[in-house]
Order: sequence, then structure tokens, then C-alpha cells
Amino acid sequence: MKTSYDLKDLLNRIDHKGYPAYKDTRGSYQFKGYLLSIDHVQGDPFAAPSKVSIHIPADTAGFPSDLFQEKHKRIALQDLLTRKFSREVESFHFKAKGSGKSGLMSVSRCGQEILERTACQIQKNGTLIMRMEIGFPANGRTINSRELIKILFHFLPDCVQTSLLYSSLDKNEIQKNAALAQDQYYIRTELPKLGLAAFVANGSILPRESGVSDRPMKGAVPFQSPESMEISLPLPNYGVIKGMGIKEGITLIVGGGYHGKSTLLKALELGVYNHISGDGREYVITDSSALKIRAEDGRSIKQTDISMFINNLPNKKDTVHFCTEDASGSTSQAANVIEAMEAGTELILIDEDTSATNFMIRDELMQRVVHRDSEPITPFIDRVQELFNCFGISTILVAGSSGSYFHRADCIIQMDHYLPKDITAYAKQEAESFPLPSDLVESCPDPSFKRTVKTDHNFCKNDRIKLKTQGRDSILINKEIIDLRYVEQLSDIEQLSTLGYLVKYAQLHIFDGKKTLSESVEELYRMLETKGLDSICEGSYIPSGLAMVRKQEIFACFNRYRSLRM
Repeated sequence: MKTSYDLKDLLNRIDHKGYPAYKDTRGSYQFKGYLLSIDHVQGDPFAAPSKVSIHIPADTAGFPSDLFQEKHKRIALQDLLTRKFSREVESFHFKAKGSGKSGLMSVSRCGQEILERTACQIQKNGTLIMRMEIGFPANGRTINSRELIKILFHFLPDCVQTSLLYSSLDKNEIQKNAALAQDQYYIRTELPKLGLAAFVANGSILPRESGVSDRPMKGAVPFQSPESMEISLPLPNYGVIKGMGIKEGITLIVGGGYHGKSTLLKALELGVYNHISGDGREYVITDSSALKIRAEDGRSIKQTDISMFINNLPNKKDTVHFCTEDASGSTSQAANVIEAMEAGTELILIDEDTSATNFMIRDELMQRVVHRDSEPITPFIDRVQELFNCFGISTILVAGSSGSYFHRADCIIQMDHYLPKDITAYAKQEAESFPLPSDLVESCPDPSFKRTVKTDHNFCKNDRIKLKTQGRDSILINKEIIDLRYVEQLSDIEQLSTLGYLVKYAQLHIFDGKKTLSESVEELYRMLETKGLDSICEGSYIPSGLAMVRKQEIFACFNRYRSLRM
């Protein structure tokens, strides 16, 4: 085993040499209390920074086993340590004098959601691994190892000592972090037992600071459940907590503009993730399979059975195996619903503002003028009860302009100055004066999900597959763009990186022309669940910038991958 002294000696020897000499530093070095591994060295000061990992033995890290043996607690602890280590690294504000990315120190930047990441991993035996990127300093393309020595021998040891060792951390903060994770896990497991699709605690702060900040808005109105919908939950640590329980079935959220309808829905969308303490949405917990559905004009659709909603097209196009490279608003939203069913979703979230009007509703006058026999679209309002009664899929829908869904909803919530009111009885009574057309829509057969995925031989022959994320909007795979900007529950750019790796892995190892897309995604997700994010990384090192994704987002990615061969 090489030591830190060996590394320092090597760095002194290669100082002022050509930049490729940095490659000699690749390997592992024993420092006091931890192992420093230089996993990948950038080939040029202007290239992506070098990959470095810190391995701290369990007895040195010192975290009690009860903090990481349960998965939800382990993820919460890893998240906390990543945030602390990142803050310590940023506090140095170190930028070596030199060219390119010299001196850049980069650690995952966590948002308000708590996600499992490759940046920080605690193994079953308590060993802690922290991964980061460091720009190895250079003057032009000449090594400046004195600056790298500052980073590796002065800055980094201080960061490890103050942020990654249990003995140096606030024990009370760590215990509170674990307690919150335990309480969130408890609520999530209780939802199906209580017949609930979601829970929003009293006192939650749902509005966000701004359109570009996900932090809680200062001075916002705290959430308060209507008495008729209020439930109490005895949490393991917090004690009894009260809040609004949204039952399974069809829930309608109405109200005037700017009164908080979409704000509530947005909180429910991201309630599939746990949130950090102080976020305001710590106890907003939604069914983990919930999926936000919207119209996506122009997206591609491959072999999707949309016959539940669209039939008898004038051009005789097959809607049982529907394909298009340029979907309309209605066909894209129909496909999104069917693909949600295929992904095992048990709760659909819809905002009228981002939906195709002709997919959601056809009023009585329109049905009189244009008879149902002349309209290929069966609107969502005619299927929403069938989705729940036959498929067990609940719906939470925000509506501001059409009252037709009053007839279908089991629960109707009016948002008034950011406070919810249960107006179900009143709205139902008023709806009796505006009856829906009496002609019934026939029930439809179960959608077919038998979509097999073929091997892309061109992809498999390419040994140098380039993956790049473009913000939270898209993934670039070689020259192919997968547009994910309307997959609204992706909360972190690192999740898109993971999806890129999953596409690559599936193309190389899973798609064979025999497995269906459902079987392929199940295999991928099972691998992630049992073996972790490491399992999809086949290079010489594990990248630091991957975050866990749900099964629903894996499906969404493949369904928007235009080069997928079905």
C-alpha cells in the first residue's frame, strides 16, 4: 500500500513536467485516518476534473450502526454528510492559479430532496466513501504540483476531519436527521393501510421562494387541513402529527387564480421524495408511485395502446399499436396515462393548465354539435372513474375553469388564500343543476403492454458512447437528445445522469428483442434496488454525480428515446 509520503514525493518529482505526467498519480494512498484514491486523472487542464474518492474505515468514521442499517436512515445520513462535506469544500473558496479547471473542487450539490447518490456511500460494515472532483492544477499545460499538494495535504484533510467523522459532528443534529427519516418512512408505509393517496401536515409551508429557488417562501401561509379531512398520525419520534389525508379515489382541487391550487399539486408531485428539515414540506408525503401527467406536443410515441382514449381515427391509423414522431397534445397525454399504467403508477396527478383541453373534457354543447360518433377522443372525464374502479389508479386533478369533474370527484377541495376547504357536499349539490350528458361510454379492454425492445447493433458496436446532461431538460447520448423537460418529477440533474447510464446499460446488456419494455425496466430497477447505483457503472471508476431515480422516470426516459427500437 502506497502512503501519503509516496504521493507527495511523486508530486514533487513531476512538478513543472508536461501535464500527462499527472497520470502517474492514479492509485490509492494511505493518509492518516483514510485512504485517498485517485480514480481517474484528466488528460488536460481544460478537460473534466479528475475523479477522487475518500475511503474512511468504519472504526474511524465512527457512526453507530443504528444510523445506517435501515435503508431510509442510511440515505438520510449520506445526504447529510454530502451537504456538510460540500459546504466545507466550498468554504475554502480555493482556486489555484493556473489554466483551465486548475484547483476546482466539486462535490454534489443537493437540493431540497433527499436522494441516494454515488457521492457518499456508507457500506453495511460502516465504511464511508466520499467521491468528488478536483481540477489538477497547471500553468498552461505544465504541472503545478505545489498547488495540488495544498489541496490534497492541507485543505482535504481538514474537510474530512470536520465533516465526515462522527466524533467531530453535532450528535443532536445527526439524531434529529435520523428521527425525521424514520417519521417520513412511517407515514409513507401508513398511507396504503389508511387508504390514503397523500398526506399534508398542518403547518407545512408549500409556496417556494421564487421560480428559480426551491427554498420555502418567507411569510407564506402555513397549511391547515379542513376539519373533515384532518387525520392524526402517531409518529415514532415527532409524536402525534395532524394534517390533511387525501383518500384514494378522485380528488378535485379548485379555486380562484393565485390561491394555491398548483402550489399544492406541486408539493404533492415532489412528495414522492423525502425533504430535508426546514424545507417546509418535510411531512408532505405522497404515494411513491405518483406520476404527474401533462400534454407534450411533439413527443414521439412507440407501439403504445392508446385505444382507451383514442379510436377510429379518420386515417384508419392503428391506436392499439400507436406510433408517431410528432404527437398532438391529446395523443401525447393519452400515451402518458397509458405509460403511467405500464409503469405501475397508482396515483395520477394532473393540472388543467398543462393539459390538452379536448383530452380532458367535452362540454354538453360540443357533444350536441359534434356527436360522439364523429369524435375519436374519449375524454379523460369518461375514464377517470374506470381507472380507479377497474385499475386501482387514483387521480388528483387541479381544475380552475370547468366544473364537469364535480360529478366524478369523490372529494373536492377549494383553495382559498392558500388554505384548503372541503366543499364536496356543496359542489355536488350545485352540480345537480348542470347534469352531464346521459350517454354512457363503454368500458374498454385492458391496455396491452407487450412492447418488446430490440437490440440496437449500431449502439453496441460503439465503444465510446458519449453521455451528457443538459441541465434538467435532456440527455445527450452521442448525437441523440432525449427530451425530459416535461418529466416534472425529476428534481436533480444527477438523476438525468443516472438515466443516461441506464440507457447505455440496457442497450448493451438487457434489450434483446424478447423482453418487453416492462420486463427490461423491472430488471434494471431490481438491479438498482439490490446492488445500488454502482451496478450500472462499467468504467474504471464510479462517477460521483449519480442520483437514484424511480421506476416511473426510467419508463419516461425510454418512452421519449426516439432511437429505441420496438
